[in-house]
Amino acid sequence: MKNYLRNEISASIETKEKILNDEALLDAIAETAKRCVQAYKNGNKTLLAGNGGSAADAQHIAAELVGRYGFDRPSIPSLALTTDTSNLTAIGNDYGYDKVFSRQLEGMGSEGDIFFGISTSGNSQNVIEAFESARAKGISTVALAGRDGGKMAQMADIAIVVPSNATPRIQESHILIGHMICDIIEKELFGDGVGE
Repeated sequence: MKNYLRNEISASIETKEKILNDEALLDAIAETAKRCVQAYKNGNKTLLAGNGGSAADAQHIAAELVGRYGFDRPSIPSLALTTDTSNLTAIGNDYGYDKVFSRQLEGMGSEGDIFFGISTSGNSQNVIEAFESARAKGISTVALAGRDGGKMAQMADIAIVVPSNATPRIQESHILIGHMICDIIEKELFGDGVGE
């Protein structure tokens, strides 16, 4: 069993080392953080969505911003579109599951906001349709994906694609990336910043 545990930990470290050594991927993460900071300075918000574990990641990241990440400061507006069961079930029932995020973006998104679509495959149809709604409203889009990035990577303004084909490794990396973005946002808005 210990060998299994070591192998899993090593695989997670290996994926993170690939991210560490990928300049284009680091640039995409940094650019996402910069755009979020600017959006917040302009009075906008972030919105996030995904399915399953990616829904949990959407909620986790939104909670770090609305609550706090590293220190006490004013709340930062962020909304996970995965949490309102009345909306999800009404939209799913009346329009179909593929519309559960796009319909919410139509109602709650504003030009200048930033939408994070999270999908390990990059091919979740309800997230893809949310990207289409975001584009129509002037909302910037960020794809958090894995594998080859799927359709989302082609549609997004910024694609952050974890270099792995393993869902657990992708999800572990997504939350690391989400944490770093939250930390940068918090420090740039209310702390001493993180530099270039």
